[in-house]
Parts: sequence; C-alpha cells; structure tokens
Amino acid sequence: MHRIPDDRADTGLDEPNTSAATAALLAISEEDHYTSGVPYMLKNVFKGILIGFTLIGLGALLPACGEKSEKIRIGYSDWPGWVAWEIAIEKGMFKEKGVDVEFVWFDNYVESLQAMDAGKLDGNCQTWNDTIFSLATTGAPMKAVLINDNSAGNDGVVANGITSLKDLKGKTVAAEEGTVSHFVLLTALKKAGLSQDDVEFKNMFVPDASNAVTLGNVSAAALWQPSLFNAMQEKGMNLLFTSKEMPGLIPDMLVFHEKVTSERKEDIQKIVEVWFEVMEFIENNPDEAYAIMAKKVNQTPENYKTFVNGTRFFTLEDNLNAYTKGSDDSSLYGSGATIAKFYTEVPALNITEAPAFEAAIDDSFVKAIE
Repeated sequence: MHRIPDDRADTGLDEPNTSAATAALLAISEEDHYTSGVPYMLKNVFKGILIGFTLIGLGALLPACGEKSEKIRIGYSDWPGWVAWEIAIEKGMFKEKGVDVEFVWFDNYVESLQAMDAGKLDGNCQTWNDTIFSLATTGAPMKAVLINDNSAGNDGVVANGITSLKDLKGKTVAAEEGTVSHFVLLTALKKAGLSQDDVEFKNMFVPDASNAVTLGNVSAAALWQPSLFNAMQEKGMNLLFTSKEMPGLIPDMLVFHEKVTSERKEDIQKIVEVWFEVMEFIENNPDEAYAIMAKKVNQTPENYKTFVNGTRFFTLEDNLNAYTKGSDDSSLYGSGATIAKFYTEVPALNITEAPAFEAAIDDSFVKAIE
C-alpha cells in the first residue's frame, strides 16, 4: 500500500543517479495509473516482466545486497518518519556509532519497494501494509526491526462541499485501489455505517484524486500528504476523517531482508540505536530538526511542521509496546491481522487468503536496548 509523493526539486544533498531506470519505471507506473487506474502491483505477468527489465537497469546502479561492500544500503523516501533519518546523516550519528550506512533517496516510494523486492537494497523504509503485501506476493523473508512512526493525521478523507461521512452515500469517492488511501477510505466509511458498496468508487492515483476533488469532479477523496495539505488549501474543502482516528493501523517502519539481519546483526543494532538518538535530537532541538527535514524535501520549515504534526514519532517505549503480542491495533500483531484481512477484501488484488506476517515481526533489536 503505497504513498507516492509529488515530485521534489533537488536539495543539493547527495542522491543516487537513477535517471534511466527511474524514467522506465515511471513510464510503466504512469501507464498503469492513467490508462487502467490499477496500481502497479495488480498488473498481469507481462507488466511484471517489463518491470523486471527496468530493474535490470536499476540493478546496474544499485549493487545487490550481500555483495562484498560493507556498506548497508537503506532506501528512504518522502515521509516525515523516514525523512527524520536525514538528521542522523547530517549530524554524523552513524559514523559515531561505527556503522557504515548509505541511505539511498527515492523521489518515488514505489521504486524503493521495487528495489527492495529485487534485492538491490539491504533494507527499506516502508509501511507495515506494503511489507505484508510484499510477503504475500514475493514470499521473500523480511524482518521489520523498528517502527519509525504512525500516521496520526497525515492521511485522510476530504470532501468538496460535504460535511459528514454519512452524506457520502451515493456520491462519487476517489482513492487509489489497494493502497493506504483505500484502506483509510474503507475505515472511514465503516465508521459512518457505510461500505464501498454505498458509494460510487473511483480508482485514481492520489495526486489526481486531489485535483479531482478540488475541481468538483468527485465528491470526496482519500489522500495523504502533501496532497492532503494542498487540497485543504482550496475553498469549500472539508476534512471528514484522518488517520488520527485509526491509531496503530498505519505503521511506518524500517525493514531488512532476513539474511541481512542475521549476517549484520551488530550493525543493524547500531542503526536501530541511532533512531532513538534522532528522537532525542528532535525533542531537544525541534526547530533545527524540522529545518533539516524540510530542506531534504524542498519545503519550508513552517509548512513541514504541518506534516510533522500529523506524524506520531515512535520512541523506544512506543516500539516495545507495539512489538508486544496483542489483538488490538496498537500491536503489530493486531494491526497486521487487520491489514491482512483488508487485502482479501479488495477484489482487484486477487488475494484470497490473509497473508502470513508474524514471522516478519522482529523485536530483538528494540528489546536489546532496554
């Protein structure tokens, strides 16, 4: 389940040159979204082969994980809980820990998932939702070693001239099928005693859905940042529901290939420890922290605070609680079950059995800090 940010201008920081592979991947992604309206994951085998060929180009630029290089390569993209790693990079926290890490920036989050699935990254910053989907579709063993944050308002349902979720009945509502936005929409409708059958569902790429709702082409749309922020700047727009009302259900995480966690255990431990140093830095130096993060994504610190306010950064205590086995959504086990069930309820995904996910939950690294 993806979040795909708007294009960002170069910030002057080192970023990988992935122009050739990126262009090919985006060409396929845009065709998927704009001609059929179906997310890239849902395409047929032929499209899978095309993506495979583009990843060969990407592979020429990103060495496979497990090669002799001692660097641990981690993908990250435009989400506050992941952009926060920029603080550790700029402040030299990894060097102080004695761990050689290369964070690879992706303007397009989907590309980081593709690179991770292709084994071109050791680890990636991705949602619990996407991790579970990948486990179901690729079967590649992965370990979720850290929760960076939970969305706490950065995802939501906006409507043009409508002030109540119940009033969406019979109206046209847009979301990107099978993604976080779709998940948020169904959760919001359920809260109002409705289901997708009660609305006219329109499958749209999130930035397009944002434009459609502000122009009045659809009555409502499920969006994430920065599309959510942009839509709410327009006259007549109302925020009907946000991810703040579904705590625990959108965890954003650091995930590694299982082989990496077993072969580089000490290094992974240091990386996890650095995260909590980042949390301490944000708490003690919020203005400087937000300035560092805003610079990375070409935003002003003032605007970026809006995104940060919709993000619940996870401390060590938060992590320990979430890694505790339980049935409620505050636990990765409980939220995982809810997410896995969601996938079986989206016909286009063609997933008939809830994906197995418990083996991907690895609490050993956060517990080692206690």
